[in-house]
Amino acid sequence: MQTNSTTPINTKPIVIWLLVGVGMLVIQIVLGGITRLTGSGLSITEWDPIMGFIPPLNEQQWLQAFNKYKQIPQYQYINAHFTLNDFKFIFFWEWLHRLWARLIGVVFIVPFIWFLYKKKFNQTMIKPLLILFLLGGLQGLVGWIMVASGLQDLVYVSHIRLAIHFVLALGLLCYTAWFAFKLFVPNEHRIANTSLRKCTFVVLITLIIQLIYGAFMAGLKAASVATTWPTINGEWVPSNLTSYGNNNYSGLSIVTNNPIAVQFIHRTIAYVLIILIAFWSYKAYKIKNAILLQKMFLYPLFITVIQMELGILTVLNAADGKALLYLGVAHQCMAMILLLMLVWMMYIVRSNKINK
Repeated sequence: MQTNSTTPINTKPIVIWLLVGVGMLVIQIVLGGITRLTGSGLSITEWDPIMGFIPPLNEQQWLQAFNKYKQIPQYQYINAHFTLNDFKFIFFWEWLHRLWARLIGVVFIVPFIWFLYKKKFNQTMIKPLLILFLLGGLQGLVGWIMVASGLQDLVYVSHIRLAIHFVLALGLLCYTAWFAFKLFVPNEHRIANTSLRKCTFVVLITLIIQLIYGAFMAGLKAASVATTWPTINGEWVPSNLTSYGNNNYSGLSIVTNNPIAVQFIHRTIAYVLIILIAFWSYKAYKIKNAILLQKMFLYPLFITVIQMELGILTVLNAADGKALLYLGVAHQCMAMILLLMLVWMMYIVRSNKINK
């Protein structure tokens, strides 16, 4: 795709459209976190893309929806004590999550058709936009496959599937933001520094791995297995990395399925991440004649410190369901802000070879 210097002069409406989409995607991912933390993801047992945005409107419809929920393993083994009001609470979050996804589709598709009709796009924009729509559709499909799998023989959606759904959502978020950056950031505001760009890439990959383990944490409810800090239940390195409860783990299963090991890895990556970002900030500070970079080089470090504090508070208060919800959502939201900040830095710090 062409850069800002060769795109149409009036790209402001398109940029606003894309940034609105970025904001809506952030809200959608936050809603996904709330849905997971409240155990709401399996409360709606059907997928109706057209009429599914209408919730039950009377007592009879509510009872029908509740009776369908009673047929799945989550209710039978975990939530058999639920009243209709309990069901309405979890239903609301899953319904809102799905409704917001539909609204995102409308916000992307309707302006796209309008801009296309008004010939606001140049030819180089069409392919990236079509990819964006495909990514959005894929994300919705994976979300339903994930939920459908949990309706059959699981009491919760698999944390692996949850992580895939989460990463795809983050990919869509970053792709949309990157497209917007290409339209409104002039080339003269970017800098050429291959060393810093490579460093940014390393930090970004580390953060993505950390976000995957954050999804594992939520999916396995791993925060509650060790509500202490800085040690994990009094140990710096847990002695039960290969076992938890009545389960024994081996091979890859140790680092993906054992809640204690997952929390240990998540904590360890957090320490590595803050060191990497502190180093990145030092490298960025030494680069002169880079206006945008000099204004913002401390932001990633500042956000990371807040993110770590929220993570610690989340673990320490994991036994309190309400506190876990609030802190967990704040922790996830700050992680997305950090991700977008690093994607922004990745864009303005290009390699020494000029991108055409």
